[in-house]
Amino acid sequence: MHPALNIAIKASRKAGDIINRSSERLDLLTIRHKSLNDLVSEVDKAAEDAIIEILRGSFPDHAILAEESGKSGNSEFVWIIDPLDGTTNFLHGLPIYCVSIALMQKNTLQVGVIYDPTRNDLYTASRGDGAFLNDRRIRVSKRDKLIDGLIGTGFPFKMFEHDTAYLAMLKDIMKNSAGVRRPGAAALDLASVAAGRLDGFWEIGLSPWDMAAGALLIQEAGGLVGDLLGDNGFLQSGQILAGNPKIFAQIITIINPHISPQLRATTKRSI
Repeated sequence: MHPALNIAIKASRKAGDIINRSSERLDLLTIRHKSLNDLVSEVDKAAEDAIIEILRGSFPDHAILAEESGKSGNSEFVWIIDPLDGTTNFLHGLPIYCVSIALMQKNTLQVGVIYDPTRNDLYTASRGDGAFLNDRRIRVSKRDKLIDGLIGTGFPFKMFEHDTAYLAMLKDIMKNSAGVRRPGAAALDLASVAAGRLDGFWEIGLSPWDMAAGALLIQEAGGLVGDLLGDNGFLQSGQILAGNPKIFAQIITIINPHISPQLRATTKRSI
């Protein structure tokens, strides 16, 4: 077990406690729009502050990349934090949201924790040690045909320049799978792929904190993670494709004809 894993677990549970308490008084929360269709409340900030306080207490020299406060510090170790993935669900009382924390060292993910506070489900992974749900080992599904697979996705709700390409992908995946689901919390969807509940997942326009912990969970559960072309730049491009190895390859085949030149040329971001 990576020595940072227990600290990440402690931080995720602290954030989960804040979220659970706040879920009982949604009508009292102050909500603002960060951008189109992107909501935030004081709960996001309080949960993030609690996470950072715990991480800084044990690792004061590590850098932080967090959804609400941005990037701080300069280190080969970077904590990537989404204090409340699925904020819109949370604010509407829809119990599909989570805390996501990952540790990256020299651009390699080392630790991943996703905590679902409504179900008290804790997903954990450290590089080379496997993936776990509530201390039980998890693996990606064994389904080998996309037509039998349940596939998760997320709509490009903040950026619409790729909506034509995305809708074409969605149409063909719907035709060639057992079903498509869009729960609204990408980190939790990736955890579901790791646990074998979803057979695959793809989305466009995500941020590193949406993907980092879930990506490591899937890799440690025996799955594959890449960008829409199957390459390794998903944290930079914001495009992600994940699944068990056979479903992963079949999704690439289905969506590849719909990857527009604009989508292929998505600017890489440094993280």
